[in-house]
Amino acid sequence: MGHLNFADTLIDHLNTALLVLDDELRVCFMNTAAESLFEQSLHQVETLHVNSLFFESEETSTALQYALQSQNPYTKREAEIRINGTQHLLVDYFVSPVQIDNRPFLLMELQSLDRLFRISREEAIISTQTTTRNLVRGLAHEIKNPLGGIRGSAQLLARMLNDNPDLHEYTDIIIQEADRLRNLVDKMLGPNKLPEREPANIHEVLERVYSLIAVEADGRVNLRRDYDPSIPEFLADREQLIQVVLNIVRNAMQALLEQTTPNAAPRITLKTRAIRQFTIGHQRHKLVLRLDITDNGPGIPENIRESLFYPMISGRADGTGLGLSIAQSIVNQHRGIIECESVPGQTQFTIYLPLE
Repeated sequence: MGHLNFADTLIDHLNTALLVLDDELRVCFMNTAAESLFEQSLHQVETLHVNSLFFESEETSTALQYALQSQNPYTKREAEIRINGTQHLLVDYFVSPVQIDNRPFLLMELQSLDRLFRISREEAIISTQTTTRNLVRGLAHEIKNPLGGIRGSAQLLARMLNDNPDLHEYTDIIIQEADRLRNLVDKMLGPNKLPEREPANIHEVLERVYSLIAVEADGRVNLRRDYDPSIPEFLADREQLIQVVLNIVRNAMQALLEQTTPNAAPRITLKTRAIRQFTIGHQRHKLVLRLDITDNGPGIPENIRESLFYPMISGRADGTGLGLSIAQSIVNQHRGIIECESVPGQTQFTIYLPLE
């Protein structure tokens, strides 16, 4: 392998986002981590002024130009930058003047603090999910054994009451309620089988959900699609993924239709993107699917945001609180994770799934 190819390979596998600007502060190069950070490819932004890529303040361009002229490096900690016009990121960045072929350039190294916070949050979610699953399994064992005894005793009692059929109503209630509790415990445990992985297309999954929700919404919610057609097929349980996405989208639709004072026309957006060199929990993946499900509803109540994926937690009076817990379990079995960010006016569930 030549030195140039070797260096290119190393640069593309760095977690740090690298950006090279020319003497007019135009983008000359960005590595894979930078493309992921800014959600744009080098081909899209090459030759654009740095302000077109991200904006921090009016003084940023002046500081970069001064570093270029004075050949003095500098560091900026916890800088809040804006990309794509609206999205805000918290980053540390380091600016170093370099000479290439006797021409001055600036090398910018950007480390997303949001990414570090996200990884820490994901580890907490995974740990909590594991602890909750173990707790529910133990609880299920303690509940289902006595329930079996209660149900069996009620059946025996019913046989002894043949001479008095009026009393069968009471034994029937005992049996029905025992069955209801057993089914509730089974739902709390989540999927009782491993995913049946086959080649799946995420957009076929989303189109199925889109069709179902379009019928249920009956024109009362605007459904938008923003797909990345380059996303390849990957091994997954198609039916389980439909269950996950349908659950989240249906929750969004219900929240939109139940809000008393909507600020805008109810809207749900399904957005897919492929992200390279991305970490989920402790594991780094070459290629990851990011699916955003965003609504402009009232937001999730603050008192349940941190415990949203726990069993029996719901923001709706008639909700079971099992849907999101089951969805997280299914996605975890696919080596992925679900995250949520919510403020009044925008709630976004993001599903990350490895594409290897």
